[in-house]
This record gives sequence, structure tokens and C-alpha cells, in this order.
Amino acid sequence: MAKNLTQKIITAHLISGELVPDQEIALKIDHTLLQDATGTMAMLEFEALGIDRVKVDLAAQYVDHNLLQTDFKNADDHKFLRTACAHYGVHYSEPGNGISHIVHMERFGRPGLTMLGADSHTPGAAGVSMLAIGAGGMDVALAMAGHPYHLPCPKVLGVVVQSGIGVFLLILVFKNGCAPCVSIVVASTENNRGDSKNVFKSLPNLDGSKDDSP
Repeated sequence: MAKNLTQKIITAHLISGELVPDQEIALKIDHTLLQDATGTMAMLEFEALGIDRVKVDLAAQYVDHNLLQTDFKNADDHKFLRTACAHYGVHYSEPGNGISHIVHMERFGRPGLTMLGADSHTPGAAGVSMLAIGAGGMDVALAMAGHPYHLPCPKVLGVVVQSGIGVFLLILVFKNGCAPCVSIVVASTENNRGDSKNVFKSLPNLDGSKDDSP
């Protein structure tokens, strides 16, 4: 049976477990995202692990939350984050560069990758078809050190919307029975206008091939 895009990304990054909803799985993480409100503690946790360099393909630290300079505290945090990023190989985005989630999608977003971020808005990267998950700072620190992320296999619900301009597929990923908080992947299929049965078949595999199964 053809898999939807979320299932394809999970399968390509599966370290352990099976794609059975609510059963524990472990995923390889490609990108990590930190911001300065949660990132300071996460960076300290990563530092305590004793790792020389980050082990993910790309780690990014954004300064876009605590920008007020009413005392020395935020400035000291930013100085620590800047020097830690230089030491451990993390991309550092200075104050004024923009909101972390938008900048990350524009600069680093790539369909089919996984991302773990210490911010509740991390799932926004699904706008570029990434499987993006918001998590705690310690989870992100462990991912930066090369450890897989463990979670219950999410339930995936596909909603097909037909209109005069095409067929649109909204994939909602549910984690632990909560509202869709892991990822939202949107695909449009103009070639299948008016034919919702072919929507899932139209989604490509990560290698660019297509599934022919129903």
C-alpha cells in the first residue's frame, strides 16, 4: 500500500520500532533548532555531555526571543550562545536576523528531513515538507549529540480537499492523542484535479520515484 509523505519520512529515518500507532519508535534527527529563551539551558545540557562537536547534519541557534537589553542577563546569555556555537559547530543567528522558524525554512529547509526544536512552533517547518517536532531542551541536546529521538509512533490522518483549481491534501500527525502537534504536510496535486483517489499515489518517494500501488 502506498505511504503518505509523513510515513515515508518516518520510514527513511527509523532507527528502531515499527510504524504502529502509539508504539515507541526512535528517529534519526537531521536538524536541530534552538532559540535563546530555551536554548541557553539546552546548550548547557549539551555542553555537559562532553561532546566535542554536534553530531547532526545541521544545528542552529537563533536569538529572536529575549531581545530586551534592560540589564546584563540577556546580553550574557547571547554572548554565551555565540561562543558556544562557534566552539561546537552550531549555526548562530544574531538578534535582528528574523524569527527562527521562518529563517530556518528559508535558509535550511529541505523536504523529507527531520527536525527537533526546543520551541512549540517547530512544526511550522512542515510548510516545506519537513517532519518537524517540538520537544524539551534535553531532548534537543541529546539529538545534537547524535542520539535518536524516541516517541510513540504518531497517528496520521489525511484530509482531502477538492476544488476547482486542484486537489489538496492535508496530513495531520497526532502525537499521544493530542491535537496535531508534530507536523502538518501540505501537498497540492493539480494533475489529479477532481480525483481524490490518486492523491496519495501522486506523492513522490524521497528518492523522487512514485508509488504505483493503490
